Amino acid sequence: MKTILFIDGRNFIDKINSILNPNRGKDIDFSVYNFKRLIDKVLAEINIDRKIFYFGRLIKHPETIKKSEELIEKQRKLKTHLEEQGFEVILAGRVRGHIEKCTKGHETLTFKEKGVDVKIAVDMVTLACDKELKTAIIGSSDSDLQPVIGELRKRKIERIYLGFENNPNKGLTFTTNRTILVRNSEVVEFLGKTLI
Repeated sequence: MKTILFIDGRNFIDKINSILNPNRGKDIDFSVYNFKRLIDKVLAEINIDRKIFYFGRLIKHPETIKKSEELIEKQRKLKTHLEEQGFEVILAGRVRGHIEKCTKGHETLTFKEKGVDVKIAVDMVTLACDKELKTAIIGSSDSDLQPVIGELRKRKIERIYLGFENNPNKGLTFTTNRTILVRNSEVVEFLGKTLI
């Protein structure tokens, strides 16, 4: 039976980005951010057997080939960086582009990640049913994970919500055994010189 950290990568990074870059004025190069030291500090008293980041698989969109290629390369660098820090990286689902109508009749191409939370949920339930999971640490603030957390509770799996102090998810706080919040100062501490 293992203690496993399940991180919804895009959700987790967006939370960190909102702390480091509240006005979205500069890009942050997360392929050099020290996720390992952040996790080691925040979860210092917990012996974690596996640490998994989940991301949507990027594909080239016909209307934005150049930008798609840049994002795919950025994801590849981030994946390599995380693996070098001891994380497993699972690409699941897809990042899909679709046209949305804006105000005044304008249209804009937006991208949404689909299927990542489903993969996290399936992995958690599978590991619980196979009696391989003792503790699930959930590094996501996505309320869609509440049903799977309820299933883990029925199977007597310990559930720890890993959120952020600036905007914790109250639903996940109530459905888990314990909540650990990452402080803003801890996020900043492991930034280094990553602003580009």
